[in-house]
Amino acid sequence: MGKKHVIPGFGMTLGTTVSFLCLLILIPLASILARSFQMSAQEFMALITRPNVAQAFRTSIGCSLIAALINTGFGFILAWTLVKYEFPGKALMDGMIELPLAMPTAVAGITLTKLYSDQGMFGKALGRLGIKVSYTRLGIIVAMVFVGIPFVVRSVQPVLEKLSPCYEEAAAMLGASKLYIVRRVLLPELLPALLTGFGLALSRGIGEYGSVIYISGNSAKEGTQVVSYVIMQKLNAGNVDYEGAAAIALVLLLVSFFMLLVINLLQRFTSQRTKF
Repeated sequence: MGKKHVIPGFGMTLGTTVSFLCLLILIPLASILARSFQMSAQEFMALITRPNVAQAFRTSIGCSLIAALINTGFGFILAWTLVKYEFPGKALMDGMIELPLAMPTAVAGITLTKLYSDQGMFGKALGRLGIKVSYTRLGIIVAMVFVGIPFVVRSVQPVLEKLSPCYEEAAAMLGASKLYIVRRVLLPELLPALLTGFGLALSRGIGEYGSVIYISGNSAKEGTQVVSYVIMQKLNAGNVDYEGAAAIALVLLLVSFFMLLVINLLQRFTSQRTKF
């Protein structure tokens, strides 16, 4: 016999879940597959291997990977500060972490472009050092860091809050150094959460459009076009190419799924290690 629950409703909730899953995820993904399969294999490969499309994939994946790594490091520091210390304005800082999620990405892109342009407050100072941000890949990374940092902080913060300080105190009493405590006591417990935040930030960066479209410059010659911009180009052109846009979106979807699969496997592996 199946387990009886105090509150019934399994059938209704399961049906609602499956319905929403089909309407919001499975059917849209199936439509992408259907559109892309209208192309022959030769046409598909010719499109994906075009210099501007291949360059866009390298730019999106490379920049999002760098941004996710930066977010993982600084996100850990931010989460540690918010959990371990008390200081004036802590609640305000904690709330501002989610500002990139609440702000329209187009507004973020325009603001970052202005700040890091040659005449902007940050761009002018960096220009004196010979560093150009706006309309370069560095600008794309800056935008991806901006939109991805909340995912790491919110993934690590609850784990830090639940992590008892007795482990740190016991290691310190046994003579362990601070670096050893961080490396062998804290990081093994935080690694699954860090991987989760890294994966979410990476996925957000790969598919980002609004915040990078202005600061990137969208130059095929300079290699600052991202995949999402190439897809929009095919949908905004005089002759709308739905099949080409769907084919590029399919590859982007497969790349995202593969990266998430690898990260989830690593997360499960590290979670099992920490149980023993």
